[in-house]
Amino acid sequence: MNYESSISHQSSDMDYLTDEDIVARRKRRNLIIAGVLVVVAIFAAYMIFGRSASNAGGAAADSAANKQSPRVTVIVPGQTSVTNLVTATGSLGARREMPVGVVGEGGMVTRVWVEPGDWVRPGQVLASIERSVQSQEANQLAANVVVAQADARLAQSELDRASALVARGFISKADLDRKTATRDAARARVAVAKAQLGAGQARIGRLDVRAPAAGLVLTRAVEPGQVVGAGSGVLFRLARDGEMELKAQLAEGDLARMNEGFSAKVTPVGTPISFTGRIWQLSPVIDPQARQGVARIALAYDKALRPGGFATAEIVSGTIQAPLLPESAVQSDEKGNFVLVVGKDNKIERRDVKVGSVTSTGIPVTAGLSGKERVVLTAGAFLNPGETVIPELAKAAR
Repeated sequence: MNYESSISHQSSDMDYLTDEDIVARRKRRNLIIAGVLVVVAIFAAYMIFGRSASNAGGAAADSAANKQSPRVTVIVPGQTSVTNLVTATGSLGARREMPVGVVGEGGMVTRVWVEPGDWVRPGQVLASIERSVQSQEANQLAANVVVAQADARLAQSELDRASALVARGFISKADLDRKTATRDAARARVAVAKAQLGAGQARIGRLDVRAPAAGLVLTRAVEPGQVVGAGSGVLFRLARDGEMELKAQLAEGDLARMNEGFSAKVTPVGTPISFTGRIWQLSPVIDPQARQGVARIALAYDKALRPGGFATAEIVSGTIQAPLLPESAVQSDEKGNFVLVVGKDNKIERRDVKVGSVTSTGIPVTAGLSGKERVVLTAGAFLNPGETVIPELAKAAR
């Protein structure tokens, strides 16, 4: 079959179709075209309206999420010049404590002349010890002095008479020398007797317990009738010139930043009164167990400063640049102090910090913050790390 025969065959088929068949074929073709157009229209409508609905749904979801996220007030503290205060605790005591005991042979105490809290002069008698035996011995020694002096005078008189007779030839030169030796021995015995009397009187004087220097009587550990001696220990404790001090316990790092002369404010426990002092000595060693050292803060006398009492000290060690936060922003737990900051994607982050002493203007953060972070001001206890929030910057105080 060739091309001409094919054409002739199709033409013969068309010749056999009726008008109704032709109309039916056209309707089917139109229906197919209409269906395709409908499908295309539906797809186009989906692409247009479906995306809009999806975007609207996403916006609605985001709006709902924002409504669920809590709003928190934050601050950006920056850097502030603050006084660097180091807080320490310790015990009060005398700056120079003077223990006083028996320096002589001792005996029974007859009288105590002072009470704790009394001021005394150098050499003032604090307690007297019975001395009847020593007094009698001193009287005996005094009598020996008188006897020795009488012997010395007699020896001198005999020497003078012998010297006059030697010139006349009645006494030999050898007799005169013996008289001279006798006189010299008598004078020596006088000196010995006086020395013995002085020693006896010194022993009597040492029966008085005396203050070695001016100061304040802190303790008294002796009563009349008590027998004391060299092994009795300390009878009185005195603070020289009444000067006091606080032995402040400082961490190893804090002690390294201290210098002698730094000012300190000392507050004894149980009193609102504070006293100003200065560091006069720093411990040259560190306790290997506690990793602490001692800063000795000199204080002038006051009746509120009781030796043995407990006190706190705020030592000024210069100024530093540090973020300053209100107390509401700083929290603490078993791990230490921390703050909450709003980080990336407005999520809460925990930041461990080291803080200085609380002041009237806030709490300085000495380590852990640069000052550029958004720090949660309040409600930190109700937030958890990783939680999404809506931060609102706090208004500046007027």
